Formats: sequence, structure tokens, C-alpha cells
Amino acid sequence: MTNTSVTPTSGTWMNGARCVVMLTFDFDAETLWIGRDESNWDKAGVLSQGAYGARVGVPRILELLQEEDVPATFFVPGWVAEFHTDKVAAIHAAGHEIGHHGYLHEWVDPKEPEKEREALEKGLEGLKSAVGVVPKGYRSPAGEVSQHVAEMLLEKGFLYDSSMLDDVFPYRSTLRDGSPGVIEVPWSWTLDDAVYALFSIKSPRAVFTNQHILQVYKDEFDAIYKWGGVFNLVMHPQVSGRPSRLELLRAFIHYARRFPDVCFAQVQEVAGYFQDNEPPFEARAIPQRPAGR
Repeated sequence: MTNTSVTPTSGTWMNGARCVVMLTFDFDAETLWIGRDESNWDKAGVLSQGAYGARVGVPRILELLQEEDVPATFFVPGWVAEFHTDKVAAIHAAGHEIGHHGYLHEWVDPKEPEKEREALEKGLEGLKSAVGVVPKGYRSPAGEVSQHVAEMLLEKGFLYDSSMLDDVFPYRSTLRDGSPGVIEVPWSWTLDDAVYALFSIKSPRAVFTNQHILQVYKDEFDAIYKWGGVFNLVMHPQVSGRPSRLELLRAFIHYARRFPDVCFAQVQEVAGYFQDNEPPFEARAIPQRPAGR
């Protein structure tokens, strides 16, 4: 199938860039722990892991972004906007993009489309009522987006989604009926800090050294830069907002800036660039459940 993504060469991205770096933060706070296990509402210790992201991580991240003079995109659940309004307002006041990230960071079963709609609409209302933001972009919690949600994003007037993992470059998504959906700006687990440094008693995993994580970021950046593409770094304030990991992020920013023709941008800017330079739409094949399964 023809690839309908924009695959630029040197000097053709926004601001004449060869490679665009997007620093994105999923500001989940406590919702990461309550969205899938309601018993955690009563576990102060568990919730404090997410609270760190709001109380310490976000302010420190905003300081770093200001010091380095780089833009960012924060995907925020509606509940977080309601509960940590001052932190989300600070993100907005600093000029960073705020995107939609569910209401309680919930994973909704696609067999329950009414609950998917509720999460999307409550998230929209939370962002609008708390900080006056109508987001242009959406990132599904943990990338668990369904075809129904994809259709609702178009219905609700979103510009883009950043939930899929099936490309390196932005592209126009395909809905179930074969028609064009919103612009997709893909991500990858390779560039998600949670893979390397988010620990949970119920789902224990090794916590990697900062040197290891930084090397992964550098290696992926080097290859994407060679391709002339989009580097979508996914971080969480409760993870990358830790003291040493803030310095890890600073080190990566300095590393990327060593390369000529690198641009730092918000996701909405990348989606807007694609929209302005979009190739003719060709529907992508969507897997269908075999009969009887």
C-alpha cells in the first residue's frame, strides 16, 4: 500500500528543519493509579506517586523548558485539570500546548462505546471548565484507542491524534468506512520514559540507569534525523520530573541541538504542517475480525 505520510528531506520541515523534536508529557498525576484500580482511591501511598508529578514534577519541568527555551505539549486528563487546576493553568500560561488524555486515564473496553464517549466528553469539559482550553489534539491513555474513538475525534473537531504506533511520520488516519479521519502523529514505546523508569509493586520492572535511557534517546534520534523525520518523546512528570531525570532531559535537548536543522515544536504545529503539505489521501487497510471469531 502506498505510504501517504509526509516524508520530508533536509530543509523541508517547518522552519527549514530536517528533523522535528516534540517533547510531550502525559500529565497523568493520580489518574495513572486510579483509572484502572478504583481501590487506589483509598491508598495514599500509591497515589503519592502520581501526586509527585503535579506537586514537584510539573513546576520543575516548566522551569527547565523556560531555561532551555523549548516548547512542549502536555496531554492532560480532565480530572487532573479539575484537581490540579493551578498546575495545568501554569502550563497554559507558559505557552505550552494542552491536549486531551481521557478523563481518569481510563482504558475503556471498545465493546462499551457509551463509556468511551463519556470519557472523551468529560475530559473535554474538564479542560474547558478548569482552564478554558479546547484541545486540538488527543492521546489515548496507553495508546488504547478504538475505532469508535477515532470517529469521535473527527466528530468533535480535533486536528490530530497521537495514539498509534504504526509509523515514524504523520499521516491521515483511516476510519472504519474507509474515509479520512484526523491527522495521526505516531509515538513509540521506545521513546516512552515509563518503560525504563516507572515502577509499580503490582507490575514490578527494572529501573534503568539514566545513561541507558539517554543512550536509547540518542540512538533513536540519530536514526530519525538520518531519515529526516519526527522525534516524539513521551514523558511523564512523575517519571521525568525526578531530579536526575530532569538533567537527563536537559542533556538530550543539548545533544539534539548539536545537529544542524533541528526544530523543537509542539504536536499541534507538526499536525498543522502536515495539513498544509498533505499528499492525496489513500485509505489504509484496517484489520477485520474473521467471521466466527
